[in-house]
Amino acid sequence: MTSPVGGLFTNLIASVSAGSEMAPMVSPSQRRRLSRALFDAYYEEQPESTEVIFDTNRAWTANLSALSELFPGAKVLCCVRDVAWVMDSLERQFQSNAFENTKLFASAAERSTVFTRAEALANRNGLVGYAWSALNEGIYGPHAEKLLLIDYDLLASRPGEVIDLVYDFLGEPQFEHDFDNVEYDAPAFDEQLGVSGLHRVRKKVKPQPRPTILPPELFEQYGQLNFWRALKKSRARIISPKPATS
Repeated sequence: MTSPVGGLFTNLIASVSAGSEMAPMVSPSQRRRLSRALFDAYYEEQPESTEVIFDTNRAWTANLSALSELFPGAKVLCCVRDVAWVMDSLERQFQSNAFENTKLFASAAERSTVFTRAEALANRNGLVGYAWSALNEGIYGPHAEKLLLIDYDLLASRPGEVIDLVYDFLGEPQFEHDFDNVEYDAPAFDEQLGVSGLHRVRKKVKPQPRPTILPPELFEQYGQLNFWRALKKSRARIISPKPATS
């Protein structure tokens, strides 16, 4: 689930920056304090003993400079998956909600066929395209060392080993997880999007082999976008079946 903090942060900066009538009245130092206060206010209800917070948002890799200044010790976990299979999963969600005009698409033209749906999702500002672009920016940006990429398929097949490496990256003590009893669902959130089951998690963490429902042309096209499988000149780290080339 995406936390609202990223969107609140983006809107806050936009409202007090160049182009806004309030910009002359808010100095850069005030912007930083307002931004930090936003995080503090949102998470104020957490127990006082809380030392680590995981905030989920695809936008953080595109805002690493601000995040690094506000929280110098912050790190970002990025789960990556073959883009073709991401598209396949979203198309399956669409097909399983055949009598719903999902809000994943802005118009009837976008949702008309599997080709227009994939194109809309892959747009630079689309659900998939934005995440892909923001991740690319973070991986090759000045704060890439804060990123840990985690291969989805490896996580599904060997969750214990992968999670142990995640704890090592975070510098946090190991925690024993039960990967046979992982459950999550957000029906209210998914229903307002018109995509029932979008965030439903299966109980047991394991691979789920299946044939694709994408036309071969689309599956091949999006399967070529997995740039993280051959990282070059990046300080980002990756947990993947094969060592990435740096």
